[in-house]
Amino acid sequence: MDFLAKLLQAIGFVPAIVNGIENLFQGRTGAEKRDAAMSFVEAAISLGDAVAAHHISDEAKFKEGMGKVIDGAVECLNASVWAGK
Repeated sequence: MDFLAKLLQAIGFVPAIVNGIENLFQGRTGAEKRDAAMSFVEAAISLGDAVAAHHISDEAKFKEGMGKVIDGAVECLNASVWAGK
């Protein structure tokens, strides 16, 4: 699968990943939950393979951007009905 398609597919799973992490890591800090979500997303898009194949030229900026996607998903979910559960 082409990298962009794989990335978009992984981003589509972010809300479900965040929700799952929230349930699994109840009582943990937000930072711990974010790190766990990042690990799941990185695994989903095979970040190591993408870096090795030069699909990602700046891994740090890529991770920073993916962190913003996760933070955005959390913000959206917290502002929704989901937060009331």
